[in-house]
Amino acid sequence: MAGRSGTLARPSSAAGRGIDAAMLGVLLFIASEVMFFAGLFAAYFSIRAEHPLWPPPGFTIDIVTAAILTVILVSSSFTMQYAVSRIQKGDRTGMIRGLTVTLILGVAFLLGQLYDYHSLTFGISSGVYGTLFYTMTGFHGLHVTAGVVTMGIVLIRALQGQFSSRHYTAVQAVSLYWHFVDIVWIGLFTTLYIVR
Repeated sequence: MAGRSGTLARPSSAAGRGIDAAMLGVLLFIASEVMFFAGLFAAYFSIRAEHPLWPPPGFTIDIVTAAILTVILVSSSFTMQYAVSRIQKGDRTGMIRGLTVTLILGVAFLLGQLYDYHSLTFGISSGVYGTLFYTMTGFHGLHVTAGVVTMGIVLIRALQGQFSSRHYTAVQAVSLYWHFVDIVWIGLFTTLYIVR
């Protein structure tokens, strides 16, 4: 558009505002994952509604281990958010500390889940309850693993000094994904261990 001097006018700074393309991609991915887990929860409650005795006899779970895993994962959300808030203020060291602690907590959760699987008295082929339990928690564990790997990559980049108070989209994207994983676990813990 030509201005009064006959030169092309620069686009308004408002046109440059909006959501970053990478963040939009992460949000759309998370939205698709919400639908995926919603389908799993719908299948669980639909099957549960058809069985008057739920879970079937002989299916015991360790609620103490699951509660400890819940504390670990929820705590990791706080350390992840700490990492984001630190880099927003230009504190690279604080961000690295937050990412490192979050990564350790994520690995601890995965190891705890493996321990929980090892101590269970039923398997994925032990009827519909076993199949649902392992499918839901297993897919969640797969998502935690993806989050840990991605966070590890972001941590390596952070150690190389690739982030600043003006450039931290990858840290924020991993944070959103990690919060999503935590929220899903709270739903799983409530559904599979408390409400049953």
